[in-house]
Amino acid sequence: MAYNATKDPRTDIRERSYLPELIRGLAITTRHFLRNLFGEREVNTPFEDRKSTSLVTTVQYPEEKIPYPDGYRGLHRLVPREDGKPRCVACYMCATICPAQCIYIEAGEYEVDAAEGSSRVIEKFPTQFVIDELRCIVCGLCVDACPKDAIRMDTYTHTPAEYNRQGFVYDIPKLLKGAAVSHPSDPWNKRPGSAQPAHVHKEAHTRIGEGHESHHGAELTAGHGHAHGDHGAPGSRTVVSNEGPVPVTKFLK
Repeated sequence: MAYNATKDPRTDIRERSYLPELIRGLAITTRHFLRNLFGEREVNTPFEDRKSTSLVTTVQYPEEKIPYPDGYRGLHRLVPREDGKPRCVACYMCATICPAQCIYIEAGEYEVDAAEGSSRVIEKFPTQFVIDELRCIVCGLCVDACPKDAIRMDTYTHTPAEYNRQGFVYDIPKLLKGAAVSHPSDPWNKRPGSAQPAHVHKEAHTRIGEGHESHHGAELTAGHGHAHGDHGAPGSRTVVSNEGPVPVTKFLK
């Protein structure tokens, strides 16, 4: 039977002692405690969609793990090549763009007589590649800046707990993981070594200011019959003029 409170609590000793409401609150707490303690609990189900008796929302990690979304930025990893070496060419772009300055790189060069033909065309490689995960702010700029797809944050795992600060410093053996990645634009897929290719590069290009004599729009010619950009004949000069657009070559990968 429900208890009807009076309009004036000063006239009722029961309401002045707070006993009815105290007992009612303890009954609600006890009911939820017993239901969550002995009831069955659904795992990895949103709270509003649960149909079980227990409504506990605490994730029992590491037995239970929440699925990460597709765009989650997880722990860093260095992407390996097909020969097992990292794709990194030590260009320092990730270390330069990092706002937290948590990436440290030391570059080395392959010797001319190196046995690996695929390594000679790269020229540079990282002798040290270290990431301090304690300083990382998980912005993902290093992944966007890398021109060789050498660093990713697609591991879908967060940084595990460690007992000391040194455990959060990840080097190449700790970062190099995952499946090998190869692109058609990789230099070792184009030619076997670093020697100059046999074919002649015939892409049209324009050099502005090389051997030119310009007087702010005055057109100077020498060697009649030579067109703009003709440097082949000795003693010839290029016509320089500010009339019309300057041809610019677009270099595409």
